[in-house]
Amino acid sequence: MGMRLLFLGSGSAFTVGADNYQSNLLLTNDAGENLLIDCGSDIRFSLYDQGLSYHDIHHIYISHLHADHVGGMEYIGLTTLFDPQCKKPNLYVSKDVAHELWDRSLAGGMQSIGNDLADLNTFFTVFKINRQAGFSWSGIQFKLVRVIHIHNGYYLMPSYGLFFEIHDQKIFLTTDTQLRLEENGQFYEEADIIFHDCETSKFPSPVHVHYQELAKLPEHLKGKMWLYGYQPGELPNAKKDGFFGFVKRGQVFEFT
Repeated sequence: MGMRLLFLGSGSAFTVGADNYQSNLLLTNDAGENLLIDCGSDIRFSLYDQGLSYHDIHHIYISHLHADHVGGMEYIGLTTLFDPQCKKPNLYVSKDVAHELWDRSLAGGMQSIGNDLADLNTFFTVFKINRQAGFSWSGIQFKLVRVIHIHNGYYLMPSYGLFFEIHDQKIFLTTDTQLRLEENGQFYEEADIIFHDCETSKFPSPVHVHYQELAKLPEHLKGKMWLYGYQPGELPNAKKDGFFGFVKRGQVFEFT
């Protein structure tokens, strides 16, 4: 038995060109079932480039409500609904993200279908997850990890990475995050492999960890990090600085 993790893209929200797409991932089991981890606005293109389509999306996890993570849900929802060959995809999402997903992100383009009004359950079989717990897919237990992505001064935007284990390999996928070891340091220590958000812009934003911050981490943490979510352009020499490297579009990680 094995699992295959494919980066459909490894770029930032506004990636254009540079042979890349937004950072959405596809986890595939031996039976050919897929879990799509985030579903950004360029998903139809990134799937197509891998010889895939909405037909191949059976399960979806959504980390938070930015368009590079949910902007493709209209495409998946509408195409699977009106294709009789497709079953309704399963959607795994934390309760607080689910609370806002339909009204604030999807309803405008999806609630009117023919002569009826739709809701999130029209398109997806929804599993709302307690953030202290997680969900199970293909025998893997996924723990939700609350990450600090955006705090607007009034409240923290709900956003969750994933911690899971495949064949004795403990994996931490941060999704979009600042570097906040005081909240999530245990997951950095416990993980065998970390796929980490990494901004490389010349003008750092306050809502993503920048490469310069990650480069200051202890060697034992950098030594298990793959970096993704970066901007187009020349990249630092991550291997020289102690990382595994930058993930490339279409890169596959096999867990057997």
